[in-house]
Amino acid sequence: MRSKQLLAILGGVLTVGSASATERYFTYSYEPETMPRGGWEVEQWATLLAGRNAAAGQEDFQQWEIRHALEYGVTDNYTTEIYVNEDYTHFRDPGTGMTTSDWTFKGISVENRYLVLNPAEHAVGLTLYVEPRYSGTEAEMEEKIILGQRHGDWKWALNLTHATEWRGHFQSTEGEAELSLGIARDLNKHWALGLEARDHNELPDYHNWENTAVYVGPTVSYRRESWWAALSVLPQAYGGNFLGNPDGNPHLDLQGHERVNVRLIFGIEF
Repeated sequence: MRSKQLLAILGGVLTVGSASATERYFTYSYEPETMPRGGWEVEQWATLLAGRNAAAGQEDFQQWEIRHALEYGVTDNYTTEIYVNEDYTHFRDPGTGMTTSDWTFKGISVENRYLVLNPAEHAVGLTLYVEPRYSGTEAEMEEKIILGQRHGDWKWALNLTHATEWRGHFQSTEGEAELSLGIARDLNKHWALGLEARDHNELPDYHNWENTAVYVGPTVSYRRESWWAALSVLPQAYGGNFLGNPDGNPHLDLQGHERVNVRLIFGIEF
């Protein structure tokens, strides 16, 4: 399976690298710091979205979102990153018994982050973010306001995110809004442990607020001089579908969202 091959590659890459890495403490919440001018970093992302509802027609749902990334510090305040995006989706329709398994190319995206207020010089760091994505049959534009700061061994980050996605050969439009928050503490010079929370919302055609899902769970990060890794495991704590209750669950949204999101990111600077 492609996911097993990916994990083997990840393990091999972790043994390579030199120089100092710009580590991350969280996997969903960006921190305001940007890469130093002239710095390069390779990143690998693997996100597992698992568990939707049989009543909504997606039993045994699993989706792997894979991102291969190359990051560059254009200036000390401006960092850009190019991504190659892929998805693997698997589920079974309980009504027909048919199984769907698809590996899909999700296009190329270019992330741009500009540091407005350096957290080393201000009470709160502020970075502005924009990321366009295009695959030929669909496109997306994502924007973030990134806030954060360090206080001794503690670090926090807060993100306000909006995205517009054009799907189905640009025939349909969907808006997304998200609030994410992460707080972590350094345990020693290598390990940090924290908590991450996010509230994700979908707005089809910007006509209706369709659903919401709140995820809360632990995050752990590890850093060395030349590489770093961060892992978050976020189960859905609350969710609702405001256009009805197609999944039959009064406390979770298991049609447009999953029971658990797991994300692993690692980076190597060179």
